Amino acid sequence: MRNTKLEWEDAQDVKIKIVKILKALDLPHIKPENIHCYRTEGSKSRAYARIWAMPKIFQRALKLEPHYVIEVLARYYDRLSDDEKSKVIIHELLHIPQNFSGALVPHRTRSRHLGKTANKLFEIYKNSV
Repeated sequence: MRNTKLEWEDAQDVKIKIVKILKALDLPHIKPENIHCYRTEGSKSRAYARIWAMPKIFQRALKLEPHYVIEVLARYYDRLSDDEKSKVIIHELLHIPQNFSGALVPHRTRSRHLGKTANKLFEIYKNSV
């Protein structure tokens, strides 16, 4: 088995898509300036994208506001259509809680299923652009 190195690069295209999505959807709690985007090559994950949170202990130690990193996995994400990419990004944004605390919302809570909510928001987004 080949040992591939994990490569990270800035994903400005993803950041642009996030800003466009946030202009169209009612998600005022999300601070786009505190979201950072990267594209990775060489990951073993089967996900299209992942969101990373900054734990409260690091926020306090570094005297920083909460920040999030959205990572897209090039080998899967880059093959998607533009609509599918938007759905993936909306899904990742829904992991950010209403208080933008640096924590993450799980896929399922008592009151919502993140995938279903993402699909509804995608329809709203699609109708607005």
